[in-house]
Amino acid sequence: MKGRMIILDHLGDREAAALMVDGVLEDFLVEGEAPAPGTIYRARADRPVKGQGGMFLTTPDGPAFLRQVKGLSPGQMLLVQVTGYAEPGKAIPVTQKLLFKSRYAIVTPDAPGLNISRSIRDDDERDRLLEVAHETMGDLPYGLILRSVCAGAEPDDIAEDIAAMCDLAQQVMDDSGDSPEVLSEGDAPHLLAWRDWAEPASIEQDADGFERHGVLDALDIARTIKEPLTGGAFLFVEPTRAFVAVDVNTGQDTSLAAGVKANIACAKALPRILRVRGLGGQIVLDLAPMPKKDRRMFESSLRAALRSDSEETIMLGWTNLGHFELQRKRGRVALMDVSR
Repeated sequence: MKGRMIILDHLGDREAAALMVDGVLEDFLVEGEAPAPGTIYRARADRPVKGQGGMFLTTPDGPAFLRQVKGLSPGQMLLVQVTGYAEPGKAIPVTQKLLFKSRYAIVTPDAPGLNISRSIRDDDERDRLLEVAHETMGDLPYGLILRSVCAGAEPDDIAEDIAAMCDLAQQVMDDSGDSPEVLSEGDAPHLLAWRDWAEPASIEQDADGFERHGVLDALDIARTIKEPLTGGAFLFVEPTRAFVAVDVNTGQDTSLAAGVKANIACAKALPRILRVRGLGGQIVLDLAPMPKKDRRMFESSLRAALRSDSEETIMLGWTNLGHFELQRKRGRVALMDVSR
């Protein structure tokens, strides 16, 4: 099956969306039980955490944790936004930097200024988008980012998106309540697919789409710890409570370059593998044996693969034992926590 296809369906009773590219499951989103990233609360400051520079907050969905707080006192009301999914038994991670994000536009109330995606390089197109933005924003004091998908899009569609995000931002920022409350829900998988999977694709919305297009078979592989790579190599991906362990194996290849080839295949495939499985936090790679002179090539391949990844990932580098470490945002529901 060639080309890009977006399948909107359900996994059990949970809303889910799958992106298939040339028959491979490239991305997968599924609804979780915890508050979705992007949810905005009116929260109450509860108690500071000495030594960590953070504070626990009270929200309608349970305790939240805000890092790097300054000038907050217990009992104070504030607006915060969920940034990811919490580890089991831990507080919801939140930030005070609110973003109102849609397909074409991101409104940033706390960061004034108008920015256009750097991937849009045509000067005439940038001027066209600036004109649409200025006409729509008017005198609002908010910041605006126009996303790369704006290139070639209809001006009415862009203006409608900007106006909708500005209206939502104004409604939230003008809030004056005095008790914890959910002010805006995070986007569900079907809306996230429309928002973030912007490249042209055919769309399947009929029931049982996951079964007909091979999504369930791909998820069965993703639920196991073994993931095949090109050239006969494979990975073992094992989430533990402390971190996600990734073990690279060369398979049947016994050539001198087997380790390098397996590690480069791992670097190229790893972002997709982590996305589909919904894994984040600390990632430790136990790579196949390779000369130290080839480490830079591995890092370059991994950096290039992460550049187009939707989840923020920091490359932390090598350990004394020769492992490579990553820190990845917990922006997805872990597939292992979802029953089929």
